[in-house]
Amino acid sequence: MRQAPGILHLDMDAFYASVEQVAKPSLAGKAVIVGGIGARGVVATASYEARVFGVRSAMSIGEARRRCPNAAFLSPRFGLYRQVSDTVMELLHRLSPLVEPLSLDEAFIDLEAGPHGGALDTARVTTIAVRLRADIHAATGLTCSVGAATSKLLAKIASEADKPDGLCVVAPGTERAMLDPLPVRALPGVGPATGDVLRRAGLDTVAELAAVDESELVRLLGQAHGHGLHVLAAGLDARPVVADRDAKSVSVEDTFATDLVDRERITRELDRLSIRCVERLRAAGRSGRTIVLKLRRYDFSTLTRSETLRGPTDDPGVVRETIRRLAAQVDVTGGVRLLGVGVSGLADFAQQDLFGGADAPAEGPEEDDAEPTGDEAAEPTLGRVSWSPGQDVVHEDFGPGWVQGSGVGRVTVRFEVPGGEPGRVRTFALADPALRPGEPLPLPGTGDAGDHPSGPADPGAPAPPT
Repeated sequence: MRQAPGILHLDMDAFYASVEQVAKPSLAGKAVIVGGIGARGVVATASYEARVFGVRSAMSIGEARRRCPNAAFLSPRFGLYRQVSDTVMELLHRLSPLVEPLSLDEAFIDLEAGPHGGALDTARVTTIAVRLRADIHAATGLTCSVGAATSKLLAKIASEADKPDGLCVVAPGTERAMLDPLPVRALPGVGPATGDVLRRAGLDTVAELAAVDESELVRLLGQAHGHGLHVLAAGLDARPVVADRDAKSVSVEDTFATDLVDRERITRELDRLSIRCVERLRAAGRSGRTIVLKLRRYDFSTLTRSETLRGPTDDPGVVRETIRRLAAQVDVTGGVRLLGVGVSGLADFAQQDLFGGADAPAEGPEEDDAEPTGDEAAEPTLGRVSWSPGQDVVHEDFGPGWVQGSGVGRVTVRFEVPGGEPGRVRTFALADPALRPGEPLPLPGTGDAGDHPSGPADPGAPAPPT
């Protein structure tokens, strides 16, 4: 057991939506929903202003529009998100060489491997974490939530305890006080199906789970899952922070409490899993050639289908369309209890040019002008008159801006830049020759992480205000 809460878990708050709010001054403090803009699209991220209306990740865009019709619905800009993520990860690596990215906006950090690891205590860890949050805000304009504890399990739980823009440090010896009142779903590996099994057995909290004999959990959940959950409920987690994993594949999967029988619902869930898989792929800086679908049916029979592409890709539209093709070949009569999406045959580069047309939106009203997915960027090119909400553009006379919407032969653009004042809105013909696609502008401070003091440089110094 560690003697200091030397493992940090960092989670950027509503990352994609927050980046868009900082990048687009007119959206500051307003409801923003990032995801697919088509009728069957999926929400990738919703700002906290949109979450007040019940909008959440993985919800269908149609439902999100019904709940929050006045929100700004934007297509993702993964290139910009990756730039911002790189800035954040650079700051984390100043704290320790052991940084384990989980996605573009989430990572574990082992402070004991850093320059001040031998002198850590609860107060010093708190100071480092406060300074880290201030440095990230100064470098990106974004907020994050940080949890610190003696294990990865407690650090992740702590980062969720005070979101958004929160900090929670679990001092050694207080782990049980943090864990016991939590619902069993707070533990990793307890999804809807497992949670339902435990609920029916009268086990609702971690404290109740920890009091049960391991043999009972094994009887309920099987040997591996029962043993693992018994250990976690006791607060025991010896998993190390692992940097630079040499993964052979990247995958995500979900088990559902109720078997899925509707083909459209299955498609939506696969779109959502494709988003998560690509996030992990890009966070690792990798691409892959083989797309894999995993499906477990109502009778527990498990099927896998795969397709190998002509070259490696990290394009969400390519992954999504491939998974849809594979799913169309599978009989789902009777229901599906588990779905998974994976990418293997990993490489350090992507051949996007091989799939240039995969996500091309069709001309038409805003709600119909993109493929129905949760994370296509839909970046048009000159000669293809189509525009995606949130897309960067440049006008010969008015300069840089972004698309608010398009349809009925016109495109509406707001001209503003990160760090500036909310800009004016103008409308143009779809084929206006003065309007062309642009590149994302950096956020205020992004790329200047080197100008901000990092936590480990002087962890005993007074922390800047947050």
